[in-house]
Amino acid sequence: MRVSTLVELQEYLGRLARPLGFVPTMGALHKGHRSLMQWAKVHNQSVVVSIFVNPLQFSPTEDLNRYPRTLEEDLLVCEEESVDLVFTPTPEILYPQDQDPTLVVPPVYLTDKLCGKSRPGHFTGVATVITKLLHLVQPDRAYFGQKDAQQLAVVQHLVKDLNIPVEIFPCPLVREQDGLALSSRNQYLSAQERATALIIPQTLAWAKRQQQSGVMDAQKLSEHAAITLSKESGIALEYCALVDPYRLEPVPPSSQTPSLLMVAAKVGTTRLIDNVTLDPRPPVIALDGPAGVGKSTLAKLLAQKLGFLYIDTGAMYRAVTWAVLQQGLQPAIEAKDKTIIDPFVKSLDLHLEPGTDPAYPTRVWLNGSEITQNIRTQPVTDFVSQVSAVGAVREALVTQQRKLAEGGGMVMDGRDIGTEVFPQAPVKIYLTASVEARALRRQQDLQEKKLPIPDLEILKKDISERDYKDSTRQQSPLRKAPDALEVCTDGCTIEETLGRLLAIYEARIMHL
Repeated sequence: MRVSTLVELQEYLGRLARPLGFVPTMGALHKGHRSLMQWAKVHNQSVVVSIFVNPLQFSPTEDLNRYPRTLEEDLLVCEEESVDLVFTPTPEILYPQDQDPTLVVPPVYLTDKLCGKSRPGHFTGVATVITKLLHLVQPDRAYFGQKDAQQLAVVQHLVKDLNIPVEIFPCPLVREQDGLALSSRNQYLSAQERATALIIPQTLAWAKRQQQSGVMDAQKLSEHAAITLSKESGIALEYCALVDPYRLEPVPPSSQTPSLLMVAAKVGTTRLIDNVTLDPRPPVIALDGPAGVGKSTLAKLLAQKLGFLYIDTGAMYRAVTWAVLQQGLQPAIEAKDKTIIDPFVKSLDLHLEPGTDPAYPTRVWLNGSEITQNIRTQPVTDFVSQVSAVGAVREALVTQQRKLAEGGGMVMDGRDIGTEVFPQAPVKIYLTASVEARALRRQQDLQEKKLPIPDLEILKKDISERDYKDSTRQQSPLRKAPDALEVCTDGCTIEETLGRLLAIYEARIMHL
């Protein structure tokens, strides 16, 4: 549904289910915008997209009329991505013509550098229109691409400083097949200019590879990248800067925190921006997928191969489920009674260690007692999905999981690791397998553990029902992250699938 007036917008917003995701755009939609919509669909019941070429964010030296306007094609993209509502206001609706608009002015320390130097007034225009749109749409989450890193930082500060009740979700940068960062402006490049422009992502990829190979001085990498780009014929380098992603301040050479290597340059008359995150810590690997696809086994083996820490999130949720059953708190779980569940979960002392028994790859202690085998019983299996769907349980365990990952170098498996727990993880993999293959594996698993083995058809039915519950629950449903690579394990040995995962890791870490 497309609406253009404020009255229509408010009328149709009232019909949309919550939570509500919002993707503000200026049209000329491409795969990068599609990715924002896909992320919004992962997290929300409804998605609203705005299409508005904002005159306030064009400086006097920029041609507002030259900006591409492809509304009919854009509406088709929104339809293909199952967007619920598209808001297409005219300038007169957002900016009354009989008066000067009230401006939202971001902090100078965010706008007097980088793109702000060559685009005076640009970020004031961005902040003003985003404030207006967030006020009108009132979403639960709003989605912005990390390619426009300075804009993202401005918006993050905006909602924090003005107490706007919305979560800003940064979405990974999307690239063309040749590596060029997706942008509406790429269409202005001639064939020769496009070939020249590729030196920008190639230089950023070089810096990333150098760091992954052990060069820890990010400042030297930044300086080398700047020299490379400034010497390139056909590229007019505007800046190449290493900054903190949130405050955009220069990063000291000794810093051990993630930094952003940002580039802006003109190729011909087209201004391009790009960036890459340089992180001295080993990466986090997120492994997601439905039950029975081999996530835990593969995650543990992958961690061993890479020398990373393995965290079995399924064991964490099973441990809480076992405690719930022991305490008879099923009614509280079914009612999602936060007043009972929240203090109960926070009182649990959960401890995990690698196990030596292949049947139990993770040993689990709860409040000082080992419950490794207890959490693999059928009653726990039958109830764990309901426990996992309770917000208070997930909030407590996600907090623990994120704390464990602060040092990097970790493999974590689950159902929402790449979408909710670590959406910024550089390596996301979504494992799949047919219901029959998973049922057969479950029988084999139970046999190894010397537990009762149900009929294959019963297992298939149970797995299908669990898939439905996991994918339709309100809290963190099972979804594939838009930037995750899908790997089907049907007909593959563990060793074959592990080889594929290692290849994906190498490709993701060493390339943009």
